[in-house]
Amino acid sequence: MSLTPYEPFGALEHWRRDLDRFFNDFPASLRPGSGFPRMDVYETDKEVVVHCEIPGVEKKEDIHIDVNGDRLTVGGVYHSSRELKEAQMHRRERFEGRFQRSVTLPAQVKNEGITASYKNGLLEIHLPKQEPGSNNRIDIEFH
Repeated sequence: MSLTPYEPFGALEHWRRDLDRFFNDFPASLRPGSGFPRMDVYETDKEVVVHCEIPGVEKKEDIHIDVNGDRLTVGGVYHSSRELKEAQMHRRERFEGRFQRSVTLPAQVKNEGITASYKNGLLEIHLPKQEPGSNNRIDIEFH
């Protein structure tokens, strides 16, 4: 009879490998971290620029942009342009409803001077960088 050492965490390692295999078989658009809407984030000397694919939005009130510290959140809602009865629908692949995505920005940005434009399904956001070493100094009322 051979003796094998007891490995209490061996089962967890097998479980982790099974989960990795499961998520690697997902379509790319559904993998954790792939996110929707898709975003490109890059920086220049003076600003951080974000391109965000949001096709089919018809009103600016349907898109919300928030910056909190080094975190950018883009969210909104897709509305159906036509009312169809379920009996008329043969295939439904387009998303309808709320969406939201948050990303960490590569640099500290100012809240003043942020601009955004939307054209042909592409949301472009320009976030001016905060000067290095500049802090938002808070004035203290001293009595």
